[in-house]
Amino acid sequence: MGQVNVRIASLSSAGEERFDYIVVGAGSAGCALAGRLAEAACSVLLLEAGPPDRSPWIHIPAGMTRLYTHPGFNWRFESEPVDALEGRTLYQPRGKVLGGTSSINGTVYMRGTPSDYDEWRQKGCEGWDWDSVLPYFKRAENQARGPDAWHGGDGPLPVSDAPGQPVIARAAVEAAVEIGFPRNRDFNGPDQEGAGFYQFTASGRRRWSAARAYLGRGRTRPAIRTNVLVERILFEGRRAIGVTYRDRGGLRTARAQGEAVLSGGTFGSPQVLQLSGIGPGNELRRHGIEVVCDLPAVGANLHDHFNTYLTFRTRAPGTLNELANHRWRLFRAMVRYAVLGNGPLANTGVCAGAFVRSDPRLERPDLQINVILWSAAERSIEGVRPHPFNAFMLSPVHLRPDGRGSVRVRSADPRQPPEIRFEFLVSEYDRSAILHGMRLCRRMAAAPSLAPLVQEEVLPGPEIRDDEALLADVRRRAIANYHPVGTCRMGLGRDSVVDSRLRVHGIAGLRVADASIMPQIVAGNTNAPSIMIGEKAAAMLLQDARREGSGRG
Repeated sequence: MGQVNVRIASLSSAGEERFDYIVVGAGSAGCALAGRLAEAACSVLLLEAGPPDRSPWIHIPAGMTRLYTHPGFNWRFESEPVDALEGRTLYQPRGKVLGGTSSINGTVYMRGTPSDYDEWRQKGCEGWDWDSVLPYFKRAENQARGPDAWHGGDGPLPVSDAPGQPVIARAAVEAAVEIGFPRNRDFNGPDQEGAGFYQFTASGRRRWSAARAYLGRGRTRPAIRTNVLVERILFEGRRAIGVTYRDRGGLRTARAQGEAVLSGGTFGSPQVLQLSGIGPGNELRRHGIEVVCDLPAVGANLHDHFNTYLTFRTRAPGTLNELANHRWRLFRAMVRYAVLGNGPLANTGVCAGAFVRSDPRLERPDLQINVILWSAAERSIEGVRPHPFNAFMLSPVHLRPDGRGSVRVRSADPRQPPEIRFEFLVSEYDRSAILHGMRLCRRMAAAPSLAPLVQEEVLPGPEIRDDEALLADVRRRAIANYHPVGTCRMGLGRDSVVDSRLRVHGIAGLRVADASIMPQIVAGNTNAPSIMIGEKAAAMLLQDARREGSGRG
């Protein structure tokens, strides 16, 4: 992209570090953004609250289960009680480590549909239609199948097929075809609808997080500070000039001679904005926070995919329950992984699925059926307890829910987790879509290819049949799908937080670049779109710096 007004990181007379850019948060978007800026010879400071990504469990795909509630690498957020879900709180794992959630997630590579991004453009987000974002998806991607009109071949992020096709996953894909779904080899190609195997952000035997892709060996790296907590943004008037952050040595200040960018994620970015005085004015004053910019949309528009799961006891081998319940099998799997780089530890257990419409009148899929090669008797902030028997799950995910919640600070203390409020099952459409997904899962389980592998339906159980009973089961067990978005919504006017160039409304020198800027969630996993946002944000920052430089000339 060329060089732009390069300045070397320096110390001011007050001992403050100075950089061209400061990026707060080393997650999917933050790593891509900071890495690309550093490659353009800018001085960049990347701040991350968690530790470096040195744990071997981060790099082993199936290590995801070890990190699901690990306090050393996970924020372990929990929502407020959700009325529609019998007042249950929802556990929200978020990566607190270099690479963010891309270091602890299921590694599924999914972009959503082209129409998702065209809809962003229709909502006033100029430059975010499909034709405009596709080059940044391709720029990021190193597609194992080779480049084509839809995929990139020389980007830093490997995208590959799973090493092997477990018998249950293969049978589930065939079952989906048997009940009428088209076969789909590429969910990130011209058509998302159908059944098939997923691709992953992995290479060989290893997970490939955004940190590994953009900050790895041999790459130009930003200055990276881990285990630091950003407390607030610094301003001169209504211009952001830097941040204060706390490390083991105390409170420190870093100044941005160019701009500061928040990439703290859907929960973290609105929290830092509000702690810094940008957000709903009355709410901030209630916590004793001085208002810099009264921006009501900060923290609003929280939404996520919504899912439940059907559990089936199975006769087939290959589930992660086998490893969790039998130490000898786990040992053999570890040896196989170390020697051959394959076997159950080489994938996260979410390796296949289908995209379908809950109503044939819809123009695009609104349900994702995940095939999951493990099952849990309990999932909570306390950890995952697998069933003591061999089982798998079919999980219907509603991709386009109507409900909208919020993220708010609890106090002026940056160490306090934010208040997370979800709204689910708010419309008849929300309810009917998830019920349709449950019935599709049962049809798959009864289809000729999968039925021989099913011993019994464990959850919700064969006695749960009519809509009323199924909906009651959803209220008891369904969860948010760990793809939260929207709390720093991109758009026009007071119902948004950033403009189409990701600049915070009413504030100079400050942008947001992560999943929080999505005005509407995409139909699929959100890691790849977040990396795309980081790529596009870097390009915009460099373009704007060139314009300003030529203007000064």
